[in-house]
Amino acid sequence: MANLPLLLGHRGARASADVAENTFASFDLALGHGCDGFEFDVRLAGFGSALVCHDEKVGKITVAEARAGQLSGLPRLEEVVQRYGKRAFLDIELKVADLASSVFATLNQYPPERGHVVSSFLPDVVLDLKTRSALVSLGIICETGDQLSSWPKLPVDFVIVHHHLADEELVRKVQGAGLKILVWTVNDPQAMLRFAALGVDGIISDETDLMVRTLRRSQASSA
Repeated sequence: MANLPLLLGHRGARASADVAENTFASFDLALGHGCDGFEFDVRLAGFGSALVCHDEKVGKITVAEARAGQLSGLPRLEEVVQRYGKRAFLDIELKVADLASSVFATLNQYPPERGHVVSSFLPDVVLDLKTRSALVSLGIICETGDQLSSWPKLPVDFVIVHHHLADEELVRKVQGAGLKILVWTVNDPQAMLRFAALGVDGIISDETDLMVRTLRRSQASSA
């Protein structure tokens, strides 16, 4: 196992009970554990900003209806890319449509230097991004077999699959098509080792410290 896959934190270091997911503290912790980068979620606020959060609501506030001055504690997309783009691989998951302008403006202003993928469960979001720019690296996220069946028809660079869908045949097909495959959310050490041995291009985990220790130790023992 000379070459490890990308080791990415899921919403940062999500397994830490003391640190909220999708925050600067969570991203810092994932990188501090030794991850190559992290995945994070983006939604469009009612006042027009791209905010980093997973759920439709934050407390009693619906993100899509939020007014200026509300949700000021959430990171903004441009803040995250500016802060981490020079030292981390960024998996930017778009939870909703109508974020293309914010994404392109941010990536143009702060080009990530360690790699990136703009990903979504929504094929229409991926297609819209592709029609606007051929330069942005795109990924489709798949949790079901039906979702997975669409990847050969989409203009993506990454296929990001739930761990129960990932096997040797899928890895071979995706990489044989010239694409990269990321597997999420992998929290079991044996599964981490299995997917690394299959040659996946990246593993996304809540258990960032465990993942890094498991795979770095395995790499060292095989050297």
